[in-house]
Amino acid sequence: MQAENKHPFTDSVTRFKSYTMKIYKTNEIKNIALLGSKGSGKTTLAESMLYECGVIKRRGTIEAGNTVCDYFPVEKEYGYSVFSTVFYAEFLNKKLNVIDCPGADDFVGNAITALNVTDTGVIVINGQYGVEVGTQNIFRTASSIKKPIIFAINQLDGEKADYDNVIEQMKEVFGSKVVPIQYPLQCGPGFNAMIDVLLMKKYSWGPDGGVPVIEDIPAEEMDRAMELHKALVEAAAENDEGLMEKFFETEHLTEDEMRTGIRKGLIDRSIYPVFCVSAAKDMGVRRMMEFLGNVVPFVEDMPAPVDTAGEAVEPKADGPVSVYMFKTTVEPHIGEVSYFKVMSGTLRAGADLDNVTRGSKERFAQIFCVCGQIKTAVDALEAGDIGAAVKLKDARTGNTLDEKGCEYEFDFIKYPAPKYQRAVRPVTESDAEKLNVILTRMHEEDPTWQIEQSKELKQTIVSGQGEFHLRTLKWRVENNDKLPIVFEEPKIPYRETITKAARADYRHKKQSGGAGQFGEVHLVVEPYFEGMPAPDTYRFGNQEFKMNVRDTQEIPLAWGGKLVVCNAIVGGAIDARFIPAIIKGLMDRMEQGPLTGSYARDVRVIIYDGKMHPVDSNEISFRLAGRNAFSEAFRNAGPKVLEPVYDVEVMVPGDVMGDVMSDLQGRRAIIMGMNSENGFEVISAKVPLKEMASYSTALSSITGGRSSFTMKFSGYELVPGDVQDKLLKDYAEKNADE
Repeated sequence: MQAENKHPFTDSVTRFKSYTMKIYKTNEIKNIALLGSKGSGKTTLAESMLYECGVIKRRGTIEAGNTVCDYFPVEKEYGYSVFSTVFYAEFLNKKLNVIDCPGADDFVGNAITALNVTDTGVIVINGQYGVEVGTQNIFRTASSIKKPIIFAINQLDGEKADYDNVIEQMKEVFGSKVVPIQYPLQCGPGFNAMIDVLLMKKYSWGPDGGVPVIEDIPAEEMDRAMELHKALVEAAAENDEGLMEKFFETEHLTEDEMRTGIRKGLIDRSIYPVFCVSAAKDMGVRRMMEFLGNVVPFVEDMPAPVDTAGEAVEPKADGPVSVYMFKTTVEPHIGEVSYFKVMSGTLRAGADLDNVTRGSKERFAQIFCVCGQIKTAVDALEAGDIGAAVKLKDARTGNTLDEKGCEYEFDFIKYPAPKYQRAVRPVTESDAEKLNVILTRMHEEDPTWQIEQSKELKQTIVSGQGEFHLRTLKWRVENNDKLPIVFEEPKIPYRETITKAARADYRHKKQSGGAGQFGEVHLVVEPYFEGMPAPDTYRFGNQEFKMNVRDTQEIPLAWGGKLVVCNAIVGGAIDARFIPAIIKGLMDRMEQGPLTGSYARDVRVIIYDGKMHPVDSNEISFRLAGRNAFSEAFRNAGPKVLEPVYDVEVMVPGDVMGDVMSDLQGRRAIIMGMNSENGFEVISAKVPLKEMASYSTALSSITGGRSSFTMKFSGYELVPGDVQDKLLKDYAEKNADE
């Protein structure tokens, strides 16, 4: 389909369209991720792209809530993108599959997914604000998976737009690989013309944008244009030996030669072309799309993805059929929609595939090309193409589905650790099971929403990338599923341990007619560390206790650390058959520590004496005796509460660094280091989890949303004395109330 032809998508209410659509070959398909910080204008740019291709007859706006890409109710409610949106455009006899990604750092999982299933990233930069922290974060992600990058400087018609300053920032942050393809003749509300140094032409627009007037470059701009053209030619020639030789000889390349050189440079990430656009006025959009259609790599140009067996899987249409499910959503008026990329072979409507991840079978009764909420049925999709299916039985995000005899499986998307947690419960307790089903489904839609049923905390914990991320989850549960829920600050998974040795004994005796209960246990507890010597002699008061260890059991604990139990009983004081019961009693208290009810860890227990009764002794008696002896000894062994501490890295603009440092220190943070990275300051600190509960909100407030942070579990450390005293007091009051 040619660019000027009108696409039959005209009714925004209709969810499905049917017309005979060309089956695009692998070498006609390009997959592109549309990326950038919140407010950079990606969704508006997507509207102009769709308009330029004839997919829509008029461009929607975010304010009117009628854009192709922001069609979920929660997006219309909030006024910004929450989900990535797949759309395609038929342009220059090629198929461009584009995934428009949310810009907010809270929804970074969508951008990570999109980058992994596409071949080129277009990073949109707000010409008024330049390179932001979010821009750097997404560029870093693209670099880590070696994806080609193109920059589009948008909003050059904004009051504060400054192209030259933005280019300077970009070169400082991203290096000399940043190469302008275009530059504007002026920025601000008067922006309506630019010089293209690839084609060496001037482009200008009327007030409504759209089709440009293309003219020769004015004489007064020729020197600057030639300088930038020469830099572009040199950058293109660097990627091909033959082109480099010609450049040295003539200092000139043809347009086709430059395209070849730039494409090679994109693939090996030695060039980052920069375009100029005003998405809102539809200026420069068609020219950028021409570049996407003519220059950026096809699917088959990129390195083949590797499956879990380490084998490269070439995107060949005649190969075995294998599809990777990269996204699952429940969409208005449709239900469950599964988005996939054809990794190999040709997927045809009606195909039966094996879900190798889940061990089930799936029929693709219909397959669709997608443009936002509009789905167009197609007969087939070749390797490299992106499509969707509705109401599959068992397919989930991250699953691989293969034809019989094919054994490919893919697992190449790695998501960041969560940064924000809340405990969640239904307003009505009887809805707990219903809530669990909803949360499981939502995790399948967005893997960066993590759900944990915490036995330790006795709470359901939902984790995400930030407050907005979880607020969106809450909005969807309450508005889409009509289930009122409550968010609470999660309890902290403290740990208990001891700092010195202590001794205790306990006799459990119970007589109530018939068989009684009797068990007596003497033991010593002490802190445990790897490689410590075997127990020998202990002195408590004026008494000395010499140990003769018969055997030792090391019990790794599911929550970290160990319980080590040494049997030093002599003379048959306690029969060996009761030792497992005593250990069960010890574990009772390790699972519910004496100080705060938290898990205990890193304790060595030496059982050295006791008594038993020939009739009344049994397992329950020794379990209770062991548990109570351990509790008493633990309390006398310098018990301490440990708290989880995280390594936190904060990236902030220099002008707010002092405020961020002060806030961290108020959170009991230990600053580990500071350094500069590409124009931003990076603060490394160790911070207790307790103090991170509202950090994402506070950091956004302090820095005006111009910062980001990561956090990773570091270990457990002793809480300060005043904090421990408060924890013990709160626990005692809670038990008294109960």
